[in-house]
Amino acid sequence: MQDVQLSSIAVLLAAAAIAAPIARTLGIGTVLGYLAAGAIVGPFGLGGLFSTGEAKEILHLAEFGVVLLLFLIGLELRPLRLWSMRGAIFGLGGAQVAITAILLTAIALGFALPWKSALFMGLALALSSTAFALQVMEENGELATKHGRLGFAVLLFQDLAAIPLIALAPLFAVAFVADAPQLDLFAAAKTIGVIAAVAGIGWLTLDVFIRLVAQTRVREAMTAAALLTVVTAAAIMQWAGVTASLGAFIAGALLAESSYRHQLEADIQPFEGLLLGLFFTAIGMSLDLDLLVASWREVVIFAAILVAVKAIVLYGLGRWQGLNSRGARRLGLSLSQGGEFAFVLFAAGFSAGVLTKDTQSLLVLVVTVSMIATPFLLLIDSRLTRKTPATQAYDALPESTGHVVIAGFGRYGQIVARILRARKIPFTALDIDAEQVELVKKFGSEAFFGDASRPDILEAAKVGDARALVLAIDDVEASLRIAEFVTSTWPKVPIYARARNRNHAHRYLDLGVARVQRETFLSALETTKQLLKGLGDTDREAERTVKTFRAHDERRLAEDYKHYTDMEKMQAKARSDAATLENLFEEDAKETAAAAAKAKAAE
Repeated sequence: MQDVQLSSIAVLLAAAAIAAPIARTLGIGTVLGYLAAGAIVGPFGLGGLFSTGEAKEILHLAEFGVVLLLFLIGLELRPLRLWSMRGAIFGLGGAQVAITAILLTAIALGFALPWKSALFMGLALALSSTAFALQVMEENGELATKHGRLGFAVLLFQDLAAIPLIALAPLFAVAFVADAPQLDLFAAAKTIGVIAAVAGIGWLTLDVFIRLVAQTRVREAMTAAALLTVVTAAAIMQWAGVTASLGAFIAGALLAESSYRHQLEADIQPFEGLLLGLFFTAIGMSLDLDLLVASWREVVIFAAILVAVKAIVLYGLGRWQGLNSRGARRLGLSLSQGGEFAFVLFAAGFSAGVLTKDTQSLLVLVVTVSMIATPFLLLIDSRLTRKTPATQAYDALPESTGHVVIAGFGRYGQIVARILRARKIPFTALDIDAEQVELVKKFGSEAFFGDASRPDILEAAKVGDARALVLAIDDVEASLRIAEFVTSTWPKVPIYARARNRNHAHRYLDLGVARVQRETFLSALETTKQLLKGLGDTDREAERTVKTFRAHDERRLAEDYKHYTDMEKMQAKARSDAATLENLFEEDAKETAAAAAKAKAAE
């Protein structure tokens, strides 16, 4: 992007910083905000701050946001889960592409287009926008619903289908083009081989590479390693003629079982969010307002036909998959737009002599307008059906089977985890020590590498959806930062905390954390009880002594909280409490002696 100056970058950042919050405040979704900002600052907008060439360069760069999005999605899809979705991916996805392509081809033939061009257009327009659909569903909280999962399966199949369509574009040619690319069977074989090689080599090496970097404990190195993984996979796939986003998805899926996936997700997410926002802004910048004004009737009609056909097909398929009316309608509207791969296919079609330049320009505008329409249609649907019950969550589980997050997987956290595992209660354990994570895995335990004191790591571990959080880390200050963040962000999530000492326990109480256990307290009491028995006390005497001390100490802990920051008062109270405890033991001894004498007299 040599032509884009710092001032231009500042304009793009300002557009993202201003447009998204305003759009969210107005309730229209951030995607529309980015699109509007792009249209305003683009070459056809009011300011004309960017040239057409600059807009294309920005769009090319911002497509990396889609690549990162697919990587994060891959991280969430473990191989077993992906395998369980094969029916939806190939069955529902294949049906959607085939039926939509047939209907759109028939419509295109009605406009007297050659059958090869009509079929190519039908196939290209059958694909939806992965970036748009996923972003909109995520903003609306619909990715975890059944229609959200089905929508993702369809989008994944469409991404896979785009690969052979790009490669087979020369077969649809209706005019001879001297420098048009020719169909190359060797290239197709190379593509399949590269996909297999990336999957195999990645499965063997990726986790090892990430583990070695994690052991250095250099945070910037982990971020660089995460980005390097994505860029390398994407670059190799592009070299093989495959979409970069598919390469990123494969890399993410290969790391889905990794102990470091939460850390990777937290490191990648900021870049993904920023670049995805830039991608939508660039789409708005590429909107040719001059052509839109000149051909607005055709554009609106064709965009309406495209959206209607895709929405109706997806609605019918959704009902076939068991969705209720609202879920099927949301699925249809979410994926009703043309996709970003259509831009690539149209360019390939023009180069191969499938489409004329005018047809290509018109279709690009139709797809862009359909993208812009999607958030509006979903917003209208939400407003009209606000009182309709939401779609049932996909594979909804009873509340009693929710997961527990364990922050810190040393000796303390492992004991908690072992009991939870024995009770078959799911948990996610986080630890900042990469060597510790690898060590416990060798003994059958599972933990994830991640700094639990970072809010983004806690969000990646889904603490907000957890049944409880166990704070078991050694670092006092880090544990308090976690407690403060969780109590303010997810106040309904109960916290069970390990305290290093009395002061640590009092600081937890300051944050509203009441379920606090001092790490050595109970073990010291048990040791003392065994000691007293060894010194000659009866079981009853030892139990009574320890019980008396525990009750006194816990009462004192609560009383000390009122002035634990005043050292002089704490010292004075410690002296008086020592005398009080001594009196308690003396009174207890007298009561025990009196009871023994009474029992003896009764004999």
